[in-house]
Amino acid sequence: MTSPHLPGRSPRGGQPDSGSEGEGAVRRTVLPGGLRVITETLPTVRSAAFGIWAGVGSRDEEVADAGASHYLEHVLFKGTKKRSALEISAAVDAVGGDLNAFTAKEYTCYYARVLDSDLPLAVDVVSDMVAASVNRPEDVEAERGVILEEIHMRDDDPGDLIHDEFSLALYGDVPLGRPILGTEESINALSRDRIHDYYRDHYKPSDLVVSVAGNIDHDEVVRLVESAWAPYLTDLGAPSPSAPRVGGPDIPVDPSVRVLDKDTEQAHIVLGCEGVRRTDERRFALGVLNAAFGGGMSSRLFQEIREKRGLAYSVYSFTSQYADSGIFGVYAGCQPGKAEEVLSICREEIARVLDGGLTDEELERGKGQLRGGMVLGLEDTGSRMSRIGKSELVYESLLPVDEVLARIEAVTLDDVREIATEVLARPQALTVIGPFEDADFTL
Repeated sequence: MTSPHLPGRSPRGGQPDSGSEGEGAVRRTVLPGGLRVITETLPTVRSAAFGIWAGVGSRDEEVADAGASHYLEHVLFKGTKKRSALEISAAVDAVGGDLNAFTAKEYTCYYARVLDSDLPLAVDVVSDMVAASVNRPEDVEAERGVILEEIHMRDDDPGDLIHDEFSLALYGDVPLGRPILGTEESINALSRDRIHDYYRDHYKPSDLVVSVAGNIDHDEVVRLVESAWAPYLTDLGAPSPSAPRVGGPDIPVDPSVRVLDKDTEQAHIVLGCEGVRRTDERRFALGVLNAAFGGGMSSRLFQEIREKRGLAYSVYSFTSQYADSGIFGVYAGCQPGKAEEVLSICREEIARVLDGGLTDEELERGKGQLRGGMVLGLEDTGSRMSRIGKSELVYESLLPVDEVLARIEAVTLDDVREIATEVLARPQALTVIGPFEDADFTL
């Protein structure tokens, strides 16, 4: 079912809208060159979050480019034609702001959060970084060492590494399964010219989204963005924005077991399977199931493994969604000698859900947790900016918060039972990290 367009929102590729500026108003304008500007007005706050989203992530990389999206994210902080790396960071530090970026499987985001009065500075600095990076060879080389250290830091943190290894166990050596950071080999092989080509190929205005949330005026934001981007839009004509990343053929899944023998104090376990894609209407039912099954202190997993048996400090379930696939998984960290027992309990609890579903009480608790978590997570301008920016890239329209809450509330026991029967019965992948040189973990 297609969701309704935003109030005052123009169709994709349309002209500037004429929406109002009330509390929570979301408006969208498309500039020449296909650059989209989407804003949410929150007049009761004193801050503004400004982000630029690129519709490219690690799953878009060829084998030879593995890690290029994240590498480029680092390099864009190193300087432009008018600012050095120090001048970029100093400009935002001087107003007490926060400047950062992150790379995901399907997108990359550069953002700053500042006082509302400092929004013009944030627009200028972040736009300059994204539109006018020079990608100097010496900066690419300097950042290569930083990224290799980041890979080493990830490898030293089994709680982080386990999730990268699980993606490989579930999807295999394909773009969606490979780590966002790349590998030592791929990072060492990436040249400055290849990084710069990647930048020119994937950072066209029509592939970018500007999202802003806070005590702002949409028309003023558009003027600021138009001014900052004017040198890069004049010769582009009026191409339509890139289509949202929606759908696609099913991703082949060949679950396997990956055991990494590491001298750790804890064993780290992820057991899981393919979930649902991002636009699947049943994602709300799966979210409720996830919350009740392993999403909080009252969840089945937490109660059974930690509270009743004291076998783990951290245990939870999780979901991830992509355009054409998804993940449902269970994580636990425990003493290595307890790993087999904890894994067995996780499987037993999954079987219990398959056999009997949730109780009425668990259903209501799961819905409440999902609703509360969503609303509380949107209490700051950064999360609001992220919601509207990401939505512009990966959904055909933005569901209003009230509609999302209504869809969560509408989930029934039958809905949960149906999605559990389909998803939890799928072939499972397993990843274990710990001192298990001779252990034999099987599916």
